[in-house]
Amino acid sequence: MKKLNEILGEIGISKVKLAKYLGVSRQMVYNYLEMDDVNSWPLEKKMKLFNLLQVKSADDIENIVIDSEFIKHANNLINENDIMIEKGSINFSGLKGSDQELLNDIIFILKERLEDDESGEGSNICKYLCYFLQAMDNIKEIKYMLGYVAKTTGFVDVDEYVFEKDNQFTFETILYSAMVLYTSGSASENKIQELHKKFVSDINKKQEEKLSRTQEINSAKIQALKELGYTEINETNYPEVVEKMAEIQSRKI
Repeated sequence: MKKLNEILGEIGISKVKLAKYLGVSRQMVYNYLEMDDVNSWPLEKKMKLFNLLQVKSADDIENIVIDSEFIKHANNLINENDIMIEKGSINFSGLKGSDQELLNDIIFILKERLEDDESGEGSNICKYLCYFLQAMDNIKEIKYMLGYVAKTTGFVDVDEYVFEKDNQFTFETILYSAMVLYTSGSASENKIQELHKKFVSDINKKQEEKLSRTQEINSAKIQALKELGYTEINETNYPEVVEKMAEIQSRKI
């Protein structure tokens, strides 16, 4: 199994890619790779692996010579499998190859988490992840969290900065100090309670401001429709209604 792991790593086939190719979960791939012998794998999965590695038996794996043709064959099979998965789900046309591959991996991981979800936690994780991505349009700093997690889990080099370097550096440092307090348990409980109250207060204030703004816009829309003699906004009158709403709001300044 050590040789098999070395081969997969050298030709760039991750556990996620191998799981998709074999049609099993990532955890099952980890279980397979922890077995003493490939012959202990289910026959169907073992034969798919042999096809990927161009061997006829488990013993042949030890004698594999990695060259350009071997890598090309393996990656072609993996890519063909990804295309088959893609055709059954989302149309990735318009994306470059590496982005198609990345999106495919993300969808596979999320699908797997939902399939194995018995407690409902997986569903909540995916839902909150969706909120996270949507919020990034308005709060650009939260992408620095992605950098922090990628570094602390060893996926990228600690000196890699793919976002605004100075801001990312500062954010990661502050987040690290917060995590040190959290994991050490040294933060005062009273202080935590006090800060959480401020957190809740700030959130409530923002929600109230958002509600007030929404009500203000709705009010301006109703007034604009009334003044223009319309009953609803449509594609034809949209520019006129928006202009009238702006005029109505300017009267209050």
